[in-house]
Amino acid sequence: MATASVAFKSREDHRKQLELEEARKAGLAPAEVDEDGKEINPHIPQYMSSAPWYLNAERPSLKHQRKWKSDPNYTKSWYDRGAKIHQADKYRKGACENCGAMTHDSKSCMERPRKVGAKWTNMHIAPDEKIETFELDYDGKRDRWNGYDPATYARVIERYEARDEARRKFLKEQQLKKLEEKNTKQNEDDEVSAEDEDEDDLKVDEAKVDESKQMDFAKVEKRVRTTGGGSTGTVRNLRIREDTAKYLLNLDVNSAYYDPKTRSMREDPLPDVDPNEKFYGGDNQYRISGQALDFKQLNVHAWEAFDKGQDIHMQAAPSQAELLYKNYKVIKEKLKSHTKDAIMEKYGNAAAEEKLPRELLLGQSERQVEYDRAGRIVKGLEMALPKSKYEEDVLINNHTSVWGSWWKDHQWGYKCCKQTIRNSYCTGAAGIEAAEASADLMKSNIARKATSEDTPAPTEEKRLATWGSEVPDDLVLDQKKLTESLKKEDERRKEEKDERKRKYNVRWNDEVTAEDMEAYRMKKVHHDDPMKDFLN
Repeated sequence: MATASVAFKSREDHRKQLELEEARKAGLAPAEVDEDGKEINPHIPQYMSSAPWYLNAERPSLKHQRKWKSDPNYTKSWYDRGAKIHQADKYRKGACENCGAMTHDSKSCMERPRKVGAKWTNMHIAPDEKIETFELDYDGKRDRWNGYDPATYARVIERYEARDEARRKFLKEQQLKKLEEKNTKQNEDDEVSAEDEDEDDLKVDEAKVDESKQMDFAKVEKRVRTTGGGSTGTVRNLRIREDTAKYLLNLDVNSAYYDPKTRSMREDPLPDVDPNEKFYGGDNQYRISGQALDFKQLNVHAWEAFDKGQDIHMQAAPSQAELLYKNYKVIKEKLKSHTKDAIMEKYGNAAAEEKLPRELLLGQSERQVEYDRAGRIVKGLEMALPKSKYEEDVLINNHTSVWGSWWKDHQWGYKCCKQTIRNSYCTGAAGIEAAEASADLMKSNIARKATSEDTPAPTEEKRLATWGSEVPDDLVLDQKKLTESLKKEDERRKEEKDERKRKYNVRWNDEVTAEDMEAYRMKKVHHDDPMKDFLN
């Protein structure tokens, strides 16, 4: 059998340990005991959780896997929350600038930031917190309930007890109230039998029973298809055992199919039997009747609403889906009744008890109509004019005719006052006379102005001189000299473009006449002129 390996500092220690074990086996040395004072069997390895049966060990141990002796420095105490150790009267150097405590700085201060800190006001110095350090053992560091005060859980217990007490009190009041109502009804009838009196006594006695037991009386548990208890619940296909099973109602092989796994028979096993004498009509009978049909319609409504973009889900929020379905049915009924009322108001109700007038019932009236041989109406019935969908014969602003009854100068107007402004107020005949007078006056003014206007005096054309100012009165240009100057200017420009045509001996003339200046001005290229590219 393997034994636990132990690391020794030297061979001498190993030799001493072997001698001690031999002495203990021979009974010459005291046996090794554990911390409980019991002798340790040297034949049992200390790393085994349960000793073999043939060693006759009283108790297995795993103490070699943990510290045998706990460290005395470890503690199980916890922080003293909210404890203060010293209250200073004035600010101390190195303390918090906000509250004045020495145990923290201004960055880690949990007090509300003051407008002016305690360092400058030297007032309302906060006391120093109690700072503790603990050296916890392995279990203490991992104890999630370390430092928890069990006395705080008493408040939770009190709250739940108060709720239970209020519930029991309410249930008792409701029971007594029902019993009082039944007693008053029976006193009014004055027909109480002995059996009824005994039942009332029993009910009163039940009301006096302990409320906790009374609540247990109403608790009904049904254990279904379980061995020795099992889960509680309800059965969908419960039946009385004396009744005939559904698969025995019709023994024909080609009759309704019975599924033994789900114990369901969807079709009717006896379709030819009278419905009044039939006890079972198939499982589909329950699917298309009662609340099953309502639930199916609710599901269909939820699906259609979701497809149309509404955030509704039958399984995720069933209460919301049911509430929306109820609102939908109410709105649908209102709309249906409103449509029905509108149709009855417009066309009447033939099923009503009101009798039609005799002249309408027999098609008779007091109007006389004459027809010719061809069946055309000769007298008695005027042709009905077709009506427009727009409003007709609506007179506004005191007008006696409608807008558009008058036309002049490509403008519509009112015939009654001959105005072409749509929202104008009718002035009648006086307005027409005033408009004609103003028109005549305007025509006469135009004619008078045309006769009084004179032809405008011709303006003198001022030419610019060669130097860009106004032309003096005594300046006269010779047209021949101007023509020659223009030719010279053209030749000079050609020479400037091609220097090869310029002669070697150039005779320069510094005399510039007025005609030369005029020719230069006329041939000068103005760079701001947009038509400069089209010159020459």
